[in-house]
Amino acid sequence: MNTPSDAVALVTGGGGGLGEVLCYVLADAGITVAVADIREAAAEAIARSLVAADREAVGLGLDITDEAQAADAIDAVIARFGRLDFLINCAGVDVTQPIAELTSGDWDHILAVNLRGPFLMSKYALSAMRAQGRGHIVNVVSTAAKRAWANAAAYHASKWGLLGFTYALHVEGRAQNIKVTAVINGGMRTPFLLDRFSDIDPSALQDPRNVAETILFVLSGPEETVIPEILVIPMRETSWP
Repeated sequence: MNTPSDAVALVTGGGGGLGEVLCYVLADAGITVAVADIREAAAEAIARSLVAADREAVGLGLDITDEAQAADAIDAVIARFGRLDFLINCAGVDVTQPIAELTSGDWDHILAVNLRGPFLMSKYALSAMRAQGRGHIVNVVSTAAKRAWANAAAYHASKWGLLGFTYALHVEGRAQNIKVTAVINGGMRTPFLLDRFSDIDPSALQDPRNVAETILFVLSGPEETVIPEILVIPMRETSWP
């Protein structure tokens, strides 16, 4: 694997779903993991289980929409481990409502978590990575950035925006030896879908570990190469042709 032997990753949304699975996949690859989640108890529980399995990890309570907390999280990881090689912006939310019933509060919250949060985390991670001369930022974007379906207007707006932001960050990052990748995932068997849609067919979704291993693959690429975008969908994807 083409990563530093003492590589450190910060995963937002690491307390559950894809983020949780990703923390285990990265840790199994020998990467030190900072598990960050707004649910501090969940983040700390994942970190404890990793430490119990002889992996190096720490749990962080983090509201990624709060600029001071975003900056402090980056500083805390570097203070503890001496570096930050990978930032994976995995945290995300949605509210399933038609536009006419979607409140402005819901709209603001979804855009704050799904778009403002990755901006803030990337802003402060970029500064730290620039100082150490390398780094890699991955934004988990979703196929919602490529097409649209009903009752997800704010989610689509945030994910289309996140994809655009990722490419802008990619352009700026390359000049500073910092890689940036959009991982566009299709539906996964995680609570994000399964707990909200009782009629969904789990067999049409993919194991989140498949997406997590794709992220590890992206992070492990040759030093001279960057993958700006990668699409990972289940064979029976329902939101993609």
